[in-house]
Amino acid sequence: MSALFDRLSELFEQGHGNDLPDLLTDARFADQDRTADAAVLIAVTERERPTVLLTQRPNTMRDHPGQVAFPGGKLDHGEDAVEAALREAWEELGIERELVRVIGTSDRYQTGTGFDITPVLATIPADLPIRPEPREVASWFECPLAILMDRTVWSRNEVFWKGAMRQYYELDYEGYRIWGVTAAICINLSRRLAWVD
Repeated sequence: MSALFDRLSELFEQGHGNDLPDLLTDARFADQDRTADAAVLIAVTERERPTVLLTQRPNTMRDHPGQVAFPGGKLDHGEDAVEAALREAWEELGIERELVRVIGTSDRYQTGTGFDITPVLATIPADLPIRPEPREVASWFECPLAILMDRTVWSRNEVFWKGAMRQYYELDYEGYRIWGVTAAICINLSRRLAWVD
């Protein structure tokens, strides 16, 4: 067993032991006719200072083009969230499912573009050979878990969208703008995971 996996598992279980009010969601903006179940993999690397694997989507993608994202996508018929997240990590980055140690599923997040996303928290070995699929991944990088779980480093902004004001969070990490859905999932998870580096 790994110390990181054990620590994250314990924090995850403690953090999900109670109901939390006011978790972030864009459900009020969602087109209910277009809702699809999806899953993302929050892959934490087994490092002394753990990082999280993130991708930047190509500008040619139909949904959320150019945005920083976790590996993930829609559930195929008959899949659950964990299966979908593992499949997508393999398809997008070449991460073998046998190397992923799943901790659990966290709070679902509904996007304004019609996806009902289940985040799957897991650990992966450090320095895996990553093979990005260019149709789905423009680039990839690792961001320290301690940064993503620190709510004080995120800036909160507002934009008028779909007829109402929408709040969103963002931060810049080494030239990558992490915002929108990915930021909201991080903020929600940070309320569950009392992570201190």
